[in-house]
Amino acid sequence: MTNQIVSTIAGGPCVRLSVVVPLHNEEENVIPLAQEITAALASLPGGFELILVDDASTDSTARLVKEIGHAKVSGIFHRMNCGQSAAVASGFRFARGEWVATLDGDGQNDPADLPAMLAQALEEDVDCVTGVRKNRRDTFMRRFSSRVANGFRNWITGDEVSDSGCGIRVVRRSALREIPVFNGMHRFLPTLLRGQGFVVVEKAVNHRERLRGASKYGVHNRLWRGLRDCFGIRWYLRRAVCSDRLEESAR
Repeated sequence: MTNQIVSTIAGGPCVRLSVVVPLHNEEENVIPLAQEITAALASLPGGFELILVDDASTDSTARLVKEIGHAKVSGIFHRMNCGQSAAVASGFRFARGEWVATLDGDGQNDPADLPAMLAQALEEDVDCVTGVRKNRRDTFMRRFSSRVANGFRNWITGDEVSDSGCGIRVVRRSALREIPVFNGMHRFLPTLLRGQGFVVVEKAVNHRERLRGASKYGVHNRLWRGLRDCFGIRWYLRRAVCSDRLEESAR
């Protein structure tokens, strides 16, 4: 990925929260979403940054990211389309925050949930707060496929995640160093974190209808691949080396 990324992120002091948003052909959403996020976090103690990752869009998404002109908004631009997990991983790599948040680029996640999620992570001293969508604004087929995938996923992996498809999360940045990068990683992030010994909790979050643009995912390119990935995650969890256990043995 190194030679496939162009970044506008300059070095600087650490901030409290980095927000990473993967984008692919979201020209209608990128400006309204960036405005929402910056407004929701304007008074966040410790400051924030917004990292918009364009995954080689074929529309005007990349141009619009470059034109935002907000001091706290930066862009990462893939030269090749690598998928959502690669886009999220690029954002993680350049993030300067003590904490890193993710949310989808389609506008269905509500940025107003982020301050409360960060506050919960700090108050409960956990490593990740992952969202659970309440009153989902999706079609019946998408809700049904999500329910099937969640049930199968939890059965295979032995984990309990209520809504693995929810894109809004807040994670301690230091914990992300322990997470392997692969296609589909973003869907299994809470389970991967628990597999490394980190503490993950859930929080009910708002979910909104997609008002602009078209969904990039459906049953065929999301459900079936996700079900197959579960077996790979089970293999990984059985062989993962937990850094906490290594540190304990070194004392």
